[in-house]
Amino acid sequence: MLDINVNELRAAASTLRAGDKILLSGRVYTARDAAHARMVRSLEKGESLPFEIKDAVIYYAGPTPQKNGLAIGSCGPTTSSRMDVYTPRLLDLGLLAMIGKGIRSRDVTETQIRNKALYFCAIGGAGAIAASHIKSAEVIAYPDLGCEAIRLLEFDRFPLFVGTDIYGKSIYDR
Repeated sequence: MLDINVNELRAAASTLRAGDKILLSGRVYTARDAAHARMVRSLEKGESLPFEIKDAVIYYAGPTPQKNGLAIGSCGPTTSSRMDVYTPRLLDLGLLAMIGKGIRSRDVTETQIRNKALYFCAIGGAGAIAASHIKSAEVIAYPDLGCEAIRLLEFDRFPLFVGTDIYGKSIYDR
């Protein structure tokens, strides 16, 4: 299993292949469908996004409230296809990687290839275990969305699989 920091991810992207296991550390943002819709509306109005999208990693998760001395409550992945309508726009602006679960649309995969972006899969149903790999969590935008607010997380060796590599190969290909 390869240890990778978010700051090293762009350089490592060409060596990662679908199915590879990694441990990701560094700054990651949460955003689900409601936050994605709001970000795209902001872009359409000519407004800036609440965080720098270039080389960012977005985790499709809606964490539960903090408990048991952890930085965050349960924080498992949500179904990625719900973000597919918004994702190509963000990838074209420099989004480096997404984390979720499930297959992506052909449009997302083609945009990933064009932008040399990655899609990682986190293990669904293990949100409490995932939370133990998050060192800090801070709401940075859209607090009115509750669990879907955008958060800045600090990952510490968060276990992931490369779901789709920059060449378009996917663990879901048969």
